[in-house]
Amino acid sequence: MQIPANMSLRQLRYFAEAAELGQFSQAARKLHVSQSVITTAVAQLETLLGLKLFDRLPHGVVLTAEGHRFHQHVRHILDTLQDALSEPMFLANTLAGSVRVGASYTVLGYFLPSLLARFKRSHPQVEIDLIDMDRAEIERGVADGRLDFGLCIISNMSEPYVLRRQVLIQSRRQLWLSEAHPLAQLPSISLADVASHPYIMLKVDEGEASAMRYWQSAGRTPSIAFRTSSLEALRGLVGYGFGVSILSDMVYRPWSLEGRRIDVRTLSDAIPPMEVGLVWRPDEPLSPPAHALHEFLVFACGA
Repeated sequence: MQIPANMSLRQLRYFAEAAELGQFSQAARKLHVSQSVITTAVAQLETLLGLKLFDRLPHGVVLTAEGHRFHQHVRHILDTLQDALSEPMFLANTLAGSVRVGASYTVLGYFLPSLLARFKRSHPQVEIDLIDMDRAEIERGVADGRLDFGLCIISNMSEPYVLRRQVLIQSRRQLWLSEAHPLAQLPSISLADVASHPYIMLKVDEGEASAMRYWQSAGRTPSIAFRTSSLEALRGLVGYGFGVSILSDMVYRPWSLEGRRIDVRTLSDAIPPMEVGLVWRPDEPLSPPAHALHEFLVFACGA
């Protein structure tokens, strides 16, 4: 499809912020414009594309299937432009060597691939040895020098912290539910409301342990109907209305593999965000290739 001549980079940026924040009002506040500017930009994009990009809900907006695909392309465009503008900040393309990185399941599947692809465009001669490990293995590997650094859900780490840590992103946790679920009709949803309905618990990446921390802090207990290590299985169960779950925006997708719609709602309780970040040894400098990747990740995530 040919790009319409009157489609602007500003419209794409406004669309991306609305998609990632789930509310036009929040996107407007972050970008220091009025909400009507965001609304108009999105409406213009929908007209130019002939597509409905968002479903408007009482609590905000969610991407349609077409909007989700368009957002992936827009995110790639904006990230590539940012890399092109910032490339002089990093080492020259002639940098060569290898980096040994441990990364956990969620980081590997939902955070790292696009970032590594962007890094390789600027540093084609740097080889990245990527290893799938859980958080405890990553910490041990970094501490004993088998890994240059690790990427994991650092909000799951406990004190005392032996390794240096750097938060890259904070991903809010929201309630996932089917369109027809009774909770979807409530103007405000609390953990107390959720506790009275079947709950699908994700076990991967210490998911149950981290979830139970905020449930216990609220003095509530989820009614766990099913535990799974598969996000796709969880999506299917939620989409068909067998239960609800509370998960981060980073792993959210609006559709299950079976094509069932999954809605999200912000909870009235204070739910801590999931924090993804870097861990590395405090007493040894990183090699030039490892330092370049480390600095790129920090910059790319605006950390």
